[in-house]
Amino acid sequence: MARGFRLSSELVAGVVVGAARGWGIDHLLSTSPFGLIVFFLLGFVAGLVNLVRSAGVVPPNR
Repeated sequence: MARGFRLSSELVAGVVVGAARGWGIDHLLSTSPFGLIVFFLLGFVAGLVNLVRSAGVVPPNR
């Protein structure tokens, strides 16, 4: 159960950080909602990569 919480937090953290960065960029540059959308998607991809790496599906880099 602890491993499941850890893996789910990897995905959620990536999405939240990506969305926060996108919102911040939109706020600074007044480009709403493009930065939020782009960084939300990048955060989702980063979260998936971290999830797969933490699950041990892909061996770590040398």
